[in-house]
Amino acid sequence: MCALHSPLQLVRGSECATEHCGHIVSISPIRPLKKNQPHVAISPTAERCLSCPFRSFSMQSDPDSRSPPQYKDELPFNRAVGPQGLLSRKRFVLVAWTALVIISLGCLATFMGYTSIPSEITTEPLDVLGGHSSAVSLPPPTASVDPLAPTSVLKGGPTLSFRDNLRPDVQYITSWVSAGWTNDVMTYINLIYLGLITERVPIIPEFIPSHIGGHVPPIPFGEVFDVPRLRQLLGQPVLEWREVKHHNSTFVDDLGCWNVWEAVQYREAYPRRSRIPDDLNLDISYTRAPDWIKMIPNFEHDQHVTFWSLARLAFPTTRKASLVTPLPSKKHGVSLPPDEHLLCYDYVYYVSAHQPFEMEYDYSPAWRYVGKYMHWTPRLQQLADEYVRRALGVPEDGTIPPYISMHVRHHDFEVWCGGLPVSECFAPLPVIARRVREVQEELYETTGTRVNHVIMTSDERNATWWREVSELGWFSPDHTDTVALYGDWYPVLIDAVIQSSGVGFVGTDRSTMSIVAARRVESWQKGPNRLVKWGTPDADDH
Repeated sequence: MCALHSPLQLVRGSECATEHCGHIVSISPIRPLKKNQPHVAISPTAERCLSCPFRSFSMQSDPDSRSPPQYKDELPFNRAVGPQGLLSRKRFVLVAWTALVIISLGCLATFMGYTSIPSEITTEPLDVLGGHSSAVSLPPPTASVDPLAPTSVLKGGPTLSFRDNLRPDVQYITSWVSAGWTNDVMTYINLIYLGLITERVPIIPEFIPSHIGGHVPPIPFGEVFDVPRLRQLLGQPVLEWREVKHHNSTFVDDLGCWNVWEAVQYREAYPRRSRIPDDLNLDISYTRAPDWIKMIPNFEHDQHVTFWSLARLAFPTTRKASLVTPLPSKKHGVSLPPDEHLLCYDYVYYVSAHQPFEMEYDYSPAWRYVGKYMHWTPRLQQLADEYVRRALGVPEDGTIPPYISMHVRHHDFEVWCGGLPVSECFAPLPVIARRVREVQEELYETTGTRVNHVIMTSDERNATWWREVSELGWFSPDHTDTVALYGDWYPVLIDAVIQSSGVGFVGTDRSTMSIVAARRVESWQKGPNRLVKWGTPDADDH
């Protein structure tokens, strides 16, 4: 027993003298003796009990004393002590102090022993039946398993032929891209949404560098967007082609797909062209989709279809009724009907629920159920934040102040100016500044925050124009070394992240990059946006 008491408490709290020896010890405080100071009388019999374990008691009587029973805290202090008693008292104090030191050291050693037990412990439960102990190792904690991971819908890692990796109890869907990067993002949003309504697992290809040059390698979808987070937010598996088929595989897979493009436009009598099938070593045999999939029948100026017109082709009844003779594949010359295990369409950019280009509208189901969940990878977000800090003069790891992001698109829109000078076709900076003030005012009205920082992103190459931007007090990311440091993809990727991180946004009307940036700011930052109209000198007057 470790009784952590002072010597005084040990003596006063001992029932040893009474219980075993029949004596009550009268105690005086332990301090240097003075003249006429009360002492403790200890009988010889009681001295022999000092080695007994000390235990406290409530009340005991002393047979050798005429005094009534005493409580442990009410012992008398008025008995005289002779020379022999004084010697006994000194010996008692010495023994008590020695015992206390030994007990304290023992407790300390016990405590240190328990706290030094390694984390990998074994328990030795008593074997009641056998009468002995057996060491049982505790199992390691179970690692969390992602129920939506690729392994939940594939047989394993990437294979040489994609068919070797598809599970027979799972259905899949895929498509290709063939436009600028933002349009391709919207295409993949539509593809994933089609997967939701047809109950198929989408398999997403890479992004191809159609806007930056064919010499640039494609970039995987998962290096831009946080796919694990997307799966969790959707509550559905999402795959990348690199997880299904090995990216270095030279095996050519035959696949039957629907030809949507030829059914919705009247200029090109062939499927939508894309480099993706060649990159994946797929040999496609296309079946022309029925004309009724077109959203606006016989209207040559629009190429849209509805989600459910394409979804109908994913189910047996409509599929069977819509089959026509397939086109032979280019490499193997095989004619295959649209695959039922891996459903595929040639192009799903022009797909809406109700009206053309509806991602411009806040009700867009593809955006609400898919697009807003496609967040940037943490690495890409962190990289863009570094560019913002440098642009605003914020120290490394410093807090980025709220800012209004901007996207002004000029360079490739010149072809739509109809012969007007660029200065008359595109909105001048004072007009854009008016839109910035509108966003600032709305932010102040809704949040009480005055946002003075403005970051401009643009494809404009005119140095004079950029100088005027700086004179307005606006900032811009410095991409001087971006390509050299990170590659050709990163100027546009970093700009897109910066645009989406503003608490408000001002963009360019009819630019898909601005449209998607506006949706992101609305969904992620709950911020207002404005799109500046252009095409005539007074296009944005309001």
